[in-house]
Amino acid sequence: MRSTLADIAREAGVSSATVDRVLNNRSGVKARTRDIVIETARRLGYFGALKEGGGCVQLDFVLPAGTNTFIANLQQQIEMQASGRDDLDVRVHSVEGFNPYTLATKLNELHGRTMGAGVIALDHPAVREAMRSLAALGVPIITLVSDILHVPRLGYIGIDNRAAGRLAGYLLGRLLGPGGRRKIALFAGSLSYRGHEEREMGFRHVVSEEFPHLEVVELREIRDDRARALTETRSLLQRHPDLAGIYNIGAGNSGIGEALMESGGARNVIFVGHELTENSKQLLLNGTLDAVIDQNPRVEAREALSMLARSVRGEPLEYHPPRLQVIFRENIPEN
Repeated sequence: MRSTLADIAREAGVSSATVDRVLNNRSGVKARTRDIVIETARRLGYFGALKEGGGCVQLDFVLPAGTNTFIANLQQQIEMQASGRDDLDVRVHSVEGFNPYTLATKLNELHGRTMGAGVIALDHPAVREAMRSLAALGVPIITLVSDILHVPRLGYIGIDNRAAGRLAGYLLGRLLGPGGRRKIALFAGSLSYRGHEEREMGFRHVVSEEFPHLEVVELREIRDDRARALTETRSLLQRHPDLAGIYNIGAGNSGIGEALMESGGARNVIFVGHELTENSKQLLLNGTLDAVIDQNPRVEAREALSMLARSVRGEPLEYHPPRLQVIFRENIPEN
């Protein structure tokens, strides 16, 4: 059985209330006392009750809420795959997508309540500190979809986002073809996601290297929100009626597509986006969206569950990363 708070308090020479404050990351405890409590809890096996094998592994995933269909598909895959395994008890928490303090608070709430955690992490000091604090308790953490550096994470599950951005730039440049100065625009969910920042960097690099006649006239953050994407695209087309191309770094393809169709520019603007969902599939079929760079949520869910469960049990880690895939109207997969 896992040690209790009273066991830890007795061994550490402090009160149960102090142990509770430390394990739940509350203030009012000296740094030295905090270190003693954490080390005692680790020594007594409080954080690793399942590492000797057997039992049910409690895992928690913290994902952004909102209208991002890919995130919804990822959550569905995590829950569906976990439900088919008797050795896993998985909870998925949805938090405000672009609020680092809400995300950090949720991670702190997992202290003493989880054996492994997966998170789509905003690159923010509050989030990094919350991840460090959780990892200090012996909890393995993985990042999903968007990575974050300088934290003690177990690993990153997702595509190479810089390579994805370069691929998008190459596609857009080739589809637009040679010619005079051409205007293009970028949309991002939020550059506080390192993955979105890396995609932008990769995109800009390949455009400047190979397609110098393309001019990025605007970059708009749309918070992965369909309604905001619709409004921003309408304004963009009014400001730049000669716009030649759009690269959407994150979610919101359906809003951008609706604005392009209602303006009559669906066939005149080359549009490249991410993630094959039911919405983006329809945009590919009607010619509004020209190409989709896809990552497979089924694979990411599988790898996330496997990596965390293996880490908790002390088993060798295995990782089979998802591959980038470009999807056009002519090669839409059946499933």
